[in-house]
Amino acid sequence: MNVMRAVVQTVSRATVTVDDEVVGGIEDGLLVLVGVTHDDTVDDSRAMARKIWELRILDGDRSASDVGAPILVVSQFTLYGDTRKGRRPSWGAAAPGPVAEPLVDEVVAALRSSGAEVQTGRFGAMMLVSSVNVGPRTILLER
Repeated sequence: MNVMRAVVQTVSRATVTVDDEVVGGIEDGLLVLVGVTHDDTVDDSRAMARKIWELRILDGDRSASDVGAPILVVSQFTLYGDTRKGRRPSWGAAAPGPVAEPLVDEVVAALRSSGAEVQTGRFGAMMLVSSVNVGPRTILLER
């Protein structure tokens, strides 16, 4: 069974650019890539948001909620790329846009309702994501 996934990185800065326009950016916070699969629900989105907000990945064993660190959320269907058969990834486990977009939006809404400052990419767009990873610290979360 597949579950919602997020890759969380501590960053000194991160931006998302679409068509030469910066649509989201943060400094000294978390870059979060969120992937949604077919069985995910609003409850999964809310639980994932809580995990992200409370994840003790920052210096001094602190979380974004402890220090008010900003969060940049970027939808990332490629977290469900399956390469077990050959060299070309299969995307079958990734939820289609009409299913995934509202669930990624719910992760963002739940983070904001918890008090997080959240920036986002643009769902479905060709995004250029730039980041400077601190640590480096990169964690895979699954709901």
